[in-house]
Amino acid sequence: MSSDLLRMAPECAQFIVILLLFTQSACDHKCALPSAASWLPLAALLVCLTSVASLFSSGVMFMGTYTVDGLSQFFKLAVAAGFLVVVLNAGRQAGITPDKRTDYLLFLSLSAWGLMLLASTSELVSLYLALELSSYSLYVLIPVRDNSRESAEAGAKYILFGAAATAVSLFGLSFIMSSQHTTHIAALASCDWSWAGNPSAVMGLTLFLSGMFFKLALFPFHFWCPDVYQGTSNETAAFVATLPKLGAIVILIRMTAFLKPGMAVTDTIAVLGLISMTFGNLCALTQKDLKRLLGFSSVAHAGYIILGLIVGTRQGLAAAAFYGVAYMIMNLLCFWVVCRVASDGRNLSLDDLNGLYKRSPALAFALAVGAFSLVGLPPTIGFMGKFFLISAAWNNGYNWLVIALVLNSAIAIYYYLSLVRHAYTEENAEQEPAPAAPDTSRTGVVGAVVLAAAALALGVVPASVYQYAVWASETL
Repeated sequence: MSSDLLRMAPECAQFIVILLLFTQSACDHKCALPSAASWLPLAALLVCLTSVASLFSSGVMFMGTYTVDGLSQFFKLAVAAGFLVVVLNAGRQAGITPDKRTDYLLFLSLSAWGLMLLASTSELVSLYLALELSSYSLYVLIPVRDNSRESAEAGAKYILFGAAATAVSLFGLSFIMSSQHTTHIAALASCDWSWAGNPSAVMGLTLFLSGMFFKLALFPFHFWCPDVYQGTSNETAAFVATLPKLGAIVILIRMTAFLKPGMAVTDTIAVLGLISMTFGNLCALTQKDLKRLLGFSSVAHAGYIILGLIVGTRQGLAAAAFYGVAYMIMNLLCFWVVCRVASDGRNLSLDDLNGLYKRSPALAFALAVGAFSLVGLPPTIGFMGKFFLISAAWNNGYNWLVIALVLNSAIAIYYYLSLVRHAYTEENAEQEPAPAAPDTSRTGVVGAVVLAAAALALGVVPASVYQYAVWASETL
């Protein structure tokens, strides 16, 4: 039992954080305790260090339903690091009264814990339970925004679309169980998944994957994404836009064990990836609201990630894992700048970025790095992520999707570099009343610089992270 707990050190550390937050939430009104926002960043940092220490742990537990391997530990570390950034970002969140802040952080922690559990699940029913654990917390968090009607609408949309995706996934799971007589991913890998041999299983798998595609915001399960980003608070949008995507990616990587190139399901997913990247980029071209723009950007990047998943090689899976981490860093960087510029919690339009280089040079630089990364320009992590995807997929049956990725990246240049244009070349117009000034505190500036440095450093020297991802894909 002690060895099992050591393998599960990241999850156990995160669960201790949840217990501490729950205790503080229950006792806040009875006794004076330090603010949760003051000690939670340190606790999140300890969870990160615990995840680093357990990177090379391995083992199979709970009758084969829970697998600790290189892949799971890679994504647990990514979730822990992302959670640390989100906690720092939400420390001074506008629009949440002090009596709700501890509860808000508690639900953030619960969602992150569910994603850690999701990284190790290797059985479909357990996978569904971990997925819902991470989702239910978001149902509570998204509407929390200072009596905002938009946030209430965003919460309703996310719940309705999430419930529909869950129902479809469970319906698909019933087909898989009735046709393959097992829910263990390792056993399912040796089953027949051809349309001619087992159409019921193929239909079930397609429906079950809908739940993952909902989290990933892949077309046609993307409709909630821009509306929810726009309606919820900036800090909550930063979480929703990044960490749940990691959970979807790790499960899709595990399930590619029985998705081979040329299969009906694989080709269908490839077509969805093509539509997703094209639709997302074209819709983003017309957006003025910054969070809606990033929402349609998420739809496009979901299509990019699909390219690595459908190839099925270890390089393809490693490229998808690496791009998932790159996507998290790029978006956290952009949302960090959004939250700092909108220090009063308002939604930003592109015009709100005008003259940012004068008001805060550090935030303008960080935004430029984030935009260049999302485009995929060197020497950023986004460039290396797309390079690994293209290298893994070329001459593996999906050259047409590689070409589509390159063309869509060219389309995306317009709206991503528009962020830089507004920040550096447009002058800030006088407004009445004047909007709140950007948050140029030490935490805001240092956080932006550190995230920008991470995006640049992993673009210049990505080998260690990518090679670990390759090794992790070999352990599947």
